[in-house]
Amino acid sequence: MIDFLDPQKGKVREQYGKKSSLIGIFVNVFLFIIKFAVGTLFHSVAVVADAVNSLADAGSSVISLISFKLSSKPADEKHPFGHERIEYIASSVVAVFILLLGIELLKTSFNKIVRPDEIEFSFVVVGVLLFSIAAKLWLYGFNIKLAKRIDSSMLRATAADSLSDVLATSSVLLSTILSPLLGFQLDGYVGILVSVFIMMSGLNILKETLDFLLGQVPSGELVELIDSYVKKYDGVLGIHDLVIHNYGPRRYFASVHVEVDAKEDILVSHDLIDNIERNIAQDLGIHLVIHLDPIITDDPFVNELRELTAKVVSGVDDSLSMHDFRVVKGFTHSNLIFDVVIPHQCKKSDSEVIEEITQKIKEKDKNLFTVITIDRSYI
Repeated sequence: MIDFLDPQKGKVREQYGKKSSLIGIFVNVFLFIIKFAVGTLFHSVAVVADAVNSLADAGSSVISLISFKLSSKPADEKHPFGHERIEYIASSVVAVFILLLGIELLKTSFNKIVRPDEIEFSFVVVGVLLFSIAAKLWLYGFNIKLAKRIDSSMLRATAADSLSDVLATSSVLLSTILSPLLGFQLDGYVGILVSVFIMMSGLNILKETLDFLLGQVPSGELVELIDSYVKKYDGVLGIHDLVIHNYGPRRYFASVHVEVDAKEDILVSHDLIDNIERNIAQDLGIHLVIHLDPIITDDPFVNELRELTAKVVSGVDDSLSMHDFRVVKGFTHSNLIFDVVIPHQCKKSDSEVIEEITQKIKEKDKNLFTVITIDRSYI
């Protein structure tokens, strides 16, 4: 029996997706039939364009249905991270299909402006369009609710498409009412407007799904969630080098460096990170790999130099941060070995950062040498 109280389980996602897709297919095919018939009967290219848009939405629901089925497949030998990214690929296919449809409708609407047909006003047309608007508003609310419940980019795209359809159909309705009153055929112009709505919807969906496929910065909420979860354990002094990979909705693999007291028994520290890895997988569903970083906390000389170096680093650019600090003492000089994280918004080059930090530390004490490794932020 499927546990619908846990919407992140594969079968549950599949059932939610199937439910949304089948309802979407039924509603959109029905809307296509009545709008296409009415638009053809009353010679309205805008209504026909809106009808074809509904047919495209039905096609999107078919692709959605297939993608939810395929993405719920468990990991296998060739795909050890699972198949959930299929949902992103399917969303991209839908987006391209919508774009092509919008371009075709743009051509048709332009021809309608060049060679306009007389449009017969009918309360039947108005009634059908009002019904379509109401149906699309309901679909929007239905899909956005399910999208939030299972964190689905496909259903969010479907919901957004329904909302854009409401605006597009409202424009067609306005044209149908105003054209006879103004004595001017707005049909072709509104058809162009509808096609633009369709293309914009396709572009927005494509951008969102490509961001997921290319690898985008994880949300601040997710970063904070992992950060606070790891730091709540006694013995964890800090974390850095957090990297998060997304392999589908709510399917995350991550790695992080955890700082612990160098004096602590290595077996105790190892047991600590084992517990964190196991517990975060159970509690949050995140597959986390932890690298252990022992740091010295009780050496006044090292602590003083760490504080000095941190001030120098932030003084070079307040967006910079450092970690993995250690000191190798010598008879004539001491080496300060540490990593500096340069975020993407920092305009300085790696060499400029290293040179400025080295120079400023030399100004503090000429017997201090730096060994700096540059890191990048992935969060």
